[in-house]
Amino acid sequence: MTEYGRGPGSEPWHPDDPLYGDGGWGGQQAAQQAQQSYGGQPQYHPQQPQQQYGDWGTGEQHGYGDQSYPQYDEYGQQYAPQQPQHQQPQHQQHQAPQQHQQPQYDQNGWPTGSYPQDPYAGGPQDPYAQQPAPYGGEQSDYYGAPEAYPPPEPPGRRRPEPEREPEPGTDWDPGPDQGEHAFFAGGDDEDGRDGEPDERRGRGERRGGGDRRGGGKEKKRRSGLACLVVVAVFGGGLAGVSYFGYQFYQDRFGSAPDFAGSGNGEQVTVTIPKGSGGYAIGQVLKKMGVVKSVDAFVAAQAANPDGKNIQDGVYTLQKEMSAASAVELMLSPKSRDNLIIAEGKRNAAVYELIDARLEVEKGTTAKVAETRWKTLGLPDWAVNHPNVKDPLEGFLFPSSYAVAKGQKPEDVLRQMVARATEKYESLDFETKAKSLGLEGPWELVTVASLVQAEGKTHDDFRKMSEVIYNRLKPTNTETNQKLQFDSTFNYLLGQSEIDISESEINSNPDPYNTYTNKGLPPGPIGNPGDDALQAALKPTRDGWMYFVATDGMDKTEFAKTIAEHQRLVDKFNASRGN
Repeated sequence: MTEYGRGPGSEPWHPDDPLYGDGGWGGQQAAQQAQQSYGGQPQYHPQQPQQQYGDWGTGEQHGYGDQSYPQYDEYGQQYAPQQPQHQQPQHQQHQAPQQHQQPQYDQNGWPTGSYPQDPYAGGPQDPYAQQPAPYGGEQSDYYGAPEAYPPPEPPGRRRPEPEREPEPGTDWDPGPDQGEHAFFAGGDDEDGRDGEPDERRGRGERRGGGDRRGGGKEKKRRSGLACLVVVAVFGGGLAGVSYFGYQFYQDRFGSAPDFAGSGNGEQVTVTIPKGSGGYAIGQVLKKMGVVKSVDAFVAAQAANPDGKNIQDGVYTLQKEMSAASAVELMLSPKSRDNLIIAEGKRNAAVYELIDARLEVEKGTTAKVAETRWKTLGLPDWAVNHPNVKDPLEGFLFPSSYAVAKGQKPEDVLRQMVARATEKYESLDFETKAKSLGLEGPWELVTVASLVQAEGKTHDDFRKMSEVIYNRLKPTNTETNQKLQFDSTFNYLLGQSEIDISESEINSNPDPYNTYTNKGLPPGPIGNPGDDALQAALKPTRDGWMYFVATDGMDKTEFAKTIAEHQRLVDKFNASRGN
C-alpha cells in the first residue's frame, strides 16, 4: 500500500526461508499475530485502556482496544499515520531506524543468524487478546517453569547440555554391595599410586576409605590374610576331592582290605542276630576283630556256594581271619555254639539249660522267671490266669538262640518270649481261638502244648487235636468233658511216667489233673513247636475220641468208640507183659 494507507503493507516474500511466517515456538497461531517489522526488532506502544471490538457497522476498522500503531515505509522509516478526530493525541514514538538485514540460512534451510522476535505475541496480561506487553515489560517465558522442558530449537541454535556436577563426597562407605568387593577395596599397591589422578583411583580411595581403614600397611596385612584364607580353602577342597575320589575308585575298582590266614589263635565268641544278612554279619565280625572289612566278607560269602546258609546264633571264631576262612568256619558245625530249645520241652528244663550256658548258679534263671515274669514281654492275654504254675510256660519258643557267657538270664528269657509272641501273632491266635470254641488264645496255646506232649509223631498231631476238641464238647458223654491225659498229671508232679496207678490219679484234686477235673488245665504244660501249633488250628474231622500208645513209646493208635479203645488197651497191656 502507499504511505497514506492504514498499514505498512505486506512484507517481502521469502521463499528460501522454510520457517518464515511460523507462529513461533511458543505454540501461537500465525493468524492471530501481527506481522513482524523488517528490522527484526519488536515495536513498543503505550498501553491504552482496553475496549471492546469496534463497531463493524460503521465501516471503520479499529485495532484491539482502539490502539494506534506506528507506520513504516518500505525502507523501514517511521512516519505518522493519519489520526481520526475522536482519538486522543498519540505519544511521540522514538524508534531508531534500523537497516534491514536479510537472514542467513545453512544448506538444510535452517537460519544461522539471530532469529527475529515476534512483536505481536500474546503477553501475560491478556493471552486471548494477543497484545504486546507495556513499555518496559519483558516477554513472558512459558518454558521458564522448573519442571518444564526447554522449547525445541533449530540445529543452528542448539546448545550442548551442561555437564552434570559430580555428586558431593560423603564420609559414608557403601561397602562391598555398592560397587567393589571388600576384598579388593584395599589393594597392596596403594603406596605407589599417590601420584595418580583421582579419576584413575577406585571409588573407595576417592571417598577416603583408605584413610579410614588405617593406611596402606593395614590393607596389606588384611589382603595377605585374605589370600592365605583363599589358598587354604582351595587347598582343603582339592584335598577333599582327592580323598573322596580315591575312596570312590577303591569302592568301585579296588579290592577290599582283608586279613591273610585262618586267624591269630585268639578265640572270640560272636553273636549273629536273627535275620541278619551278609552286610549285617560282616559288620558284627569287623567290630569283633574277626575280619578286616565288611566288603571282604560280603565278597567271600557271595563266592562260597553255601554262603547264604549262614544262620543266626553264637559262633566261636578267631581274630584276624581272612574273610574266606571266616565263611568256611561259620558254615561248619564246629563253630556253632547256640542254645537249642527242643519242641515240647518244659520250662523247668529250659531254665537249667540257660544256667549251664551262662555258667551261673543252678536255679538262677528259674528264680528270675518266678520273680520278674511280668517284665519279660508277655502279651496282655497271657497274664492273670488263676492256678497257673509257671506264667512263662508255653512262651519259651523252641528254636536256636544265641546265648553265651556274660549275658543276663532275663535277656535270654526276654528273647525267647518275644519269639513265641511273634509266632502266635503271625498265626492270628486271637481270632482263630473263637472259631474253635475256645475262650481265647491262652487256651489255644494250652491245646497245642497237649498235642505236643501226647503225640508221638507229627502224623499223630492233627488226630490228637481232634480228640481234645471232641472231649471238650458239652455233648461228650463218653468222658463227660474230661480229657484224662497222663501228661497233665505228670506235669503237676514234674515227672514223665507211663505207669500211673488209678488210685494215685483219682486221689489228686490238683487243677492240672485232667482225670478229676473237666476241661483244659489252667495253662500250657510245655512249649509247642510249629507242627503242634498248626495241628491245633486244623484238627481232623474223622470223629476220633480215644488214643493209646500201644508200644508205650513211639506208636499211637486212635479209636472212635469205647469198645475200640478197650481193644487198644488190651494190646498195650500185652506189650508190657501185664
